[in-house]
Amino acid sequence: MADMVNRLARLFFGLSLYGFTMAMMVESTLGLDPWDVFHEGLAQHLPLTFGQVVILVGAIVLLLWIPLRQMPGIGTVFNVIVIGLAADAGIAAINQPDNLWLRGLLLGGGVVGNGLAGAIYIGAQLGPGPRDGLWLGLVRRTGRSVRLWRTVIEVSVLAVGFLLGGTVGVGTVLYALTIGPIVQFFLPHMQARTSDGASRPHWSGTIRKRGVLRTDGCVMTGPEVGSGEAE
Repeated sequence: MADMVNRLARLFFGLSLYGFTMAMMVESTLGLDPWDVFHEGLAQHLPLTFGQVVILVGAIVLLLWIPLRQMPGIGTVFNVIVIGLAADAGIAAINQPDNLWLRGLLLGGGVVGNGLAGAIYIGAQLGPGPRDGLWLGLVRRTGRSVRLWRTVIEVSVLAVGFLLGGTVGVGTVLYALTIGPIVQFFLPHMQARTSDGASRPHWSGTIRKRGVLRTDGCVMTGPEVGSGEAE
């Protein structure tokens, strides 16, 4: 029981911090990661806030798990809701700075904080985010590589988001180049042990090859991603 309480606390803190650091990057106006470019672009054409769009897109993507026969964890469900709420709270709380250096600090802090938040959330081991379950399911169903499906999905949402008016800039490049190493640095310190003493996420096993495992922007890179079937 104490183990689950600890993991749930990690989950909620990680998701809340993740959403807040998304808001930091939004308010920097220097560029977002591919999915957030898409979210921001959609928000400009819908009577919804940025965070509400994050929730809506997460729910729709989660429905796509059904034909892919992916099973969500409790963390997956809370991911859909908490990140969007935290993002809206962060956007309301942060005053967009005019000074370029302050915007740069906001961006840098957002990227580093996002990586830390991702490590905390992943370390709770309660299920992948809905967007990751999408490519995870496609990899399982088609047998094609993680790199292929992540590239196809993220290039697609980036392109559509850009056409809709989402912000692409130096932050987009910075995020792509640094988020993997940042999460990889923090993750060993954030892994919660389950009741059986294991520290490997129960949902992580899928691909025994060099690849990248990401959780809504939080990327884990390494020589081996997973070691079996995702539950």
